Amino acid sequence: MGESMNKRILLVEDEPGLVLTLTDRLRSEGYTLEYASDGVEGFERATRETFDLLILDLMLPYKSGLDLCRDLRQRGVLTPVLILTALGQMTDKVVGLKLGADDYVTKPFEMPELLARVEALLRRATVVTPPSNIYQFGTVRVDFQQALVERDGQMIDLSTLEFRLLEYFIHNRGLTLPRDELLNEVWGYNAIVSTRTVDVHIAWLRQKLETHPRHPRYILTVHGTGYKFAG
Repeated sequence: MGESMNKRILLVEDEPGLVLTLTDRLRSEGYTLEYASDGVEGFERATRETFDLLILDLMLPYKSGLDLCRDLRQRGVLTPVLILTALGQMTDKVVGLKLGADDYVTKPFEMPELLARVEALLRRATVVTPPSNIYQFGTVRVDFQQALVERDGQMIDLSTLEFRLLEYFIHNRGLTLPRDELLNEVWGYNAIVSTRTVDVHIAWLRQKLETHPRHPRYILTVHGTGYKFAG
């Protein structure tokens, strides 16, 4: 419980029963839990107040969880986002991740799984950046202090998870990093999601950072093992 003290979580959910259940459990774990009942209120609170984690339901009144996630990222809010999806909303899960969400849990879910993902996102958010705040490779410029990435002088829109993945690569440049290590160190937990998740996010990073994503220069595949950053 010590690690959870003073961690503020905003839950944006309109189902009273789930709000009550999550509020009781997260507070019992030592988190400070606040909640909003619709997307508009959630946006106002998330942009006005400081939180360590946002938990968003996709089906919300006035502003959907997808729209809320997109609008927060466009506003520059980099707080980690965990989305709650109903069984069968696979398309929404993918769209949510592309819009900047960091992870998702499918309802109905087991409470230990939710807590593991919450803890993982909070751990990841406290990763220490390198001594230098700026790192550049090719035409890509990374500002660790402001969590900003530019390519050819243009701002690149990375999700929090994509930024953490890039950051881990830079910390370990030149080393071959197995998929399991990336899951454990970047996602923050081991074997809860498929290693295919790593491949998907690598592909997204290449699309945004590489001049020729199909023939990457910086994020290299080490066949049968994992990936290596050559920036």
